[in-house]
Amino acid sequence: SHIYKKNHDVTKTWKGKTEQLLRVHDHDFTMRPAFGGPAIPVGVDVQVESLDSISEVDMDFTMTLYLRHYWKDERLSFPSTTNKSMTFDGRLVKKIWVPDVFFVHSKRSFIHDTTTDNIMLRVFPDGHVLYSMRITVTAMCNMDFSRFPLDSQTCSLELESYAYTDEDLMLYWKNGNESLKTDEKISLSQFLIQKFHTTSRLAFYSSTGWYNRLYINFTLRRHIFFFLLQTYFPATLMVMLSWVSFWIDRRAVPARVSLGITTVLTMSTIITGVNASMPRVSYIKAVDIYLWISFVFVFLSVLEYAAVNYLTTVQERKERKLRERFPCTCGIPHSKTMMLDGNYSESDANSLAGYTRNQMVLEEEKQEKMVVHLAMSNESNSSRKRGLKGHVGLCIIQNTHAIDKYSRLIFPGTYIFFNLIYWSVFS
Repeated sequence: SHIYKKNHDVTKTWKGKTEQLLRVHDHDFTMRPAFGGPAIPVGVDVQVESLDSISEVDMDFTMTLYLRHYWKDERLSFPSTTNKSMTFDGRLVKKIWVPDVFFVHSKRSFIHDTTTDNIMLRVFPDGHVLYSMRITVTAMCNMDFSRFPLDSQTCSLELESYAYTDEDLMLYWKNGNESLKTDEKISLSQFLIQKFHTTSRLAFYSSTGWYNRLYINFTLRRHIFFFLLQTYFPATLMVMLSWVSFWIDRRAVPARVSLGITTVLTMSTIITGVNASMPRVSYIKAVDIYLWISFVFVFLSVLEYAAVNYLTTVQERKERKLRERFPCTCGIPHSKTMMLDGNYSESDANSLAGYTRNQMVLEEEKQEKMVVHLAMSNESNSSRKRGLKGHVGLCIIQNTHAIDKYSRLIFPGTYIFFNLIYWSVFS
């Protein structure tokens, strides 16, 4: 019984209505407090409940917050012996004056209404008012992707009065930087929230004048580990895989060609996948530099084998011409030539009947040495005519495998040097 006496129900003892207590019908609440006088100060503080999402494609962010306004309206003052405030829900808000604050550059926003409108109005006996709402807003954020995915983004949520200029309404942060509170559990999958802070300045519109604008600024740094696993590491592996062809025999054409084409197509798929999740900006991103340089390395490995294969073909063509120019019949009696060619008549066989097997083998060796000597002699004479340039060209053609040997060192060394420069610049 003692508890019921202490906390009695005021609605049972108060004979009038709330509107009569606050004198809502005695004043014109379509006018701001102290109309015609100095600007009414309206303090603001915000508590960020969650940072729901960051969209690179749409360049916006979604935030849920508690927005609170503080001002004094003497028209709402009421007599009170206990000096306690009165708290109401959103039904009274429609009958009194409240600041017309809106979100600049917002795309979508709404006040939560489950189970009822999430609005609170608290009135103090001296006329001070606390007006609180729970809002989810999606606002624009101009992002710079020139260092993506090694980038940091700074976004702002801007608050401003829609109708009242700075001569009628002075919007300010109630407690400076302490006016912005954040939940410690706020986290994002791709970003690390580095800092929240508040600023304020004047905004000018040519048609209506100057307005007080409040800013909620927050800085986000992107987590790089996801992109290391999904983009950088696969691209590096594809480049390294393309180097395997340098250790494959140059005569294994199917193996080297299929390996080169596979790595090129895989790099194209990686580049397409990264750009599909990004806005179509007109400048080069950091990830584009890495992927396209890696693509060039893979493509050059394919061109390297094309050069090796071409030079090998040229070498074989020249050797074939040498064999055609100096056939095995040079300076050898007809009968013995027929024996070497494997086409001889019975009379030729009889004429060779006097040769023993050892004599025939020795005769064959002499003929081979004579053909080789003639070929080398003719090649030497031709080289003298072409000069030093011909000697160098012949040396390169006869050692096309050296291109693979040099590529085993040049390609990895150049790619490692590129990575050192890339990570030192963008990290």
